[in-house]
Amino acid sequence: MTSVSQTTAQSAQKSTLSSRLSSLGSNQSTILVGVMIILIVVFTVLEPKFFSVATANNVLTDWGSVALIAVGQTFVVISGGIDLSVGATIGLSGVISAWTMANVLGLDQTVKGQDAAVPLLLGTVVSVTVGLLVGLVNAFLINKFKIVPFIATLATMGAALGFSVILSKGAPIGSANDFTLITAMAPNWNPLSWAVLFVAIVIVVLGLFLHKSRFGLYTYAIGSNAFAARAAGINVERHITMIYALSGALAGLAGMYVYIRLGAGSPSSGTGRELDAIAAVVIGGASLMGGVGRIMGTILGALILFTVQSGLIMVGVAPDWKKVVVAVLIAAAVAAQTLQSKNGRK
Repeated sequence: MTSVSQTTAQSAQKSTLSSRLSSLGSNQSTILVGVMIILIVVFTVLEPKFFSVATANNVLTDWGSVALIAVGQTFVVISGGIDLSVGATIGLSGVISAWTMANVLGLDQTVKGQDAAVPLLLGTVVSVTVGLLVGLVNAFLINKFKIVPFIATLATMGAALGFSVILSKGAPIGSANDFTLITAMAPNWNPLSWAVLFVAIVIVVLGLFLHKSRFGLYTYAIGSNAFAARAAGINVERHITMIYALSGALAGLAGMYVYIRLGAGSPSSGTGRELDAIAAVVIGGASLMGGVGRIMGTILGALILFTVQSGLIMVGVAPDWKKVVVAVLIAAAVAAQTLQSKNGRK
């Protein structure tokens, strides 16, 4: 009798272990981490210099601005929408911020380091405000005129790009800056710059906000079924407004990040970044149909995106192929989601 009990217990333990391993293997974040490790190993074999603090710093620096807009895009996509204006908003917010510091404060590019701290803080407020206003315009078009998000944000993308070109006359605007914010804190061992560290903190806070707050719960509910969410007493229009305002504000913050990195506000600084943000969200496991997605997946998706791009460049692939790679990754991620959905129904 004891032997039978022991056998049953062992069988139950094996079954539990097997189910845990199976669950771990099907976890999106686990899969993405595995893909990251494989990519690092492959690119290091092809180019040993890839595995270095300098490369990690470059990848994370590129990742910073896109991570911000990708997190905002995650909220939007989970709610069942899309925001194509984030790339143009990066350019517009950076240009207006630079214009304000140069023309209102009268500061030029000779103002650097600690002397640039207060102007950069003001510029950040201006940049985030510009992004917030773009997000509110998106929400207004979607809620009041019932324009589908794709068209509404496509319109604001064109308008934002146009305004940034008009204001800057098509040329970058330089002003006060502190490049030490974007350089590594300890180049010999630490790839994180102060700017990237700030981005990481913002992402952690927003991740908790999405996954642990009522706001996040409402976001998932609206993306899953807006009619049911409305019937449950959720003010869908107000919530959509807050989501697009958040996405716009993060795009504005990304605009300041890019300004600090480049030392100037340029209308083209965010061109194509909306595609990178969507790629990161989709690679991270979010469904473009809404109701599904996680911040961790998005962050890993963005890291994979820039790891692939940096790795290909280091092994000799022309930079012009970057957009092709992004398009392929988006198609592959959506195809994987479709196959997974079909297998789930079976």
